[in-house]
Amino acid sequence: MRPSRRAVITTATAAAVSATSTASAAQRRRRLRTGFERLAQDGYSLLDGQKVGIVTNPTGITRDARHIVDVMHADTRVDLTAVFGPEHGFRGTAQAGGSEGRHDDPATGLPVYDTYLKSGRALADIFTASGVDTVLFDIQDVGARFYTYIWTLYDCMEAAQLAGKRFVVLDRPNPVTGRAALGPVLHKEFATFVGRQPVSQAHGMTVAELARLFNEEFLTEAVPLETVTMSGWRRSDFYDASGLPWVPPSPNMPTPETALVYSGTCLFEGTNLSEGRGTTRPFELLGAEGVDRRWAAAANELALPGVRFREAYFAPTFSKFQGKTIGGVQVHVHDRAAFDPVRTGIALLVTAKQVWSGFAWRPDNWIDKLTGSTRVRTMIDAGADTDEVVAGWQGDLAAFRRTRRTYLLYR
Repeated sequence: MRPSRRAVITTATAAAVSATSTASAAQRRRRLRTGFERLAQDGYSLLDGQKVGIVTNPTGITRDARHIVDVMHADTRVDLTAVFGPEHGFRGTAQAGGSEGRHDDPATGLPVYDTYLKSGRALADIFTASGVDTVLFDIQDVGARFYTYIWTLYDCMEAAQLAGKRFVVLDRPNPVTGRAALGPVLHKEFATFVGRQPVSQAHGMTVAELARLFNEEFLTEAVPLETVTMSGWRRSDFYDASGLPWVPPSPNMPTPETALVYSGTCLFEGTNLSEGRGTTRPFELLGAEGVDRRWAAAANELALPGVRFREAYFAPTFSKFQGKTIGGVQVHVHDRAAFDPVRTGIALLVTAKQVWSGFAWRPDNWIDKLTGSTRVRTMIDAGADTDEVVAGWQGDLAAFRRTRRTYLLYR
């Protein structure tokens, strides 16, 4: 006798609830603890006798959403004497391409020094003037080479070495997993603040792993480096497995879903299309005047794994096409484990150029800085399809993956 439809639904629902409960119980057993949580749990013994300065921003928070600067400032076991603010500022008051400047933090009275666009001796002089012995780093990354906080890390490590300071990295999860490195590897002649060194476009590493890589592979002289690792994090974990609150690392990174697509769709910064800045879905909405339903149709025909595209119309409140209603696509990831953000970004560039006669690269060839060479731009201009463009970087990527493997800290 066949079970009733209601019985089937009830059984399926019960199984789903059981699976969810089992997964939740397993996650509780291996609750993630950030580098900061483990540092504090140990009574800050790593910082004993040290005057401490920290490079951080609004993402430097505890599980209960307190900022770690406020927590450490109130704790007599640590001598926190300075804060160093990156792009967007320590408290996050500045938009893209801005910072907060030198000031005293109203909440703690601590001096805040501006590190944005400073490197080398100029940044080393700031560390020296601050009087700190140890520089801490605790900022949430999003997993993409051109997200500038990892290069703030690199610049601060280099400057700390020049200033004779100790450097400690407090680790946080890569929100889009640490499973794999993807995309083209930067060629050194294209080094900028959106990529200082030969790293793949989606690096699949945590900031502590990157710090180890930078120290051994790229710094002229290594800095005295210590890393405080996480516990309870696996390389296959997405951010929602962490149980941590999400704080936008920058104004246009509002959700973990933004981070999921960012390492691919940020390439549209190098074109005359909007990358969705000025909307509630930056990097998920893409478009321009004159783009219509044909783009979504062409992208869907490729049957890219884990993603679908919807014809979309939107009016950015700032940045490209401010106040104008434009057409384009919305990127919908339905299977994030199968989704390849970099391949998807390339496919969207290829199809946008095919269906919209107005397509153009930014006149300064910013796309070359984002992808790390001229290869992507010139291949797409020559009519290469997505597979051909992706095949073009596989040799460089394989070499980076071999190097990367040495510095991984988690399974």
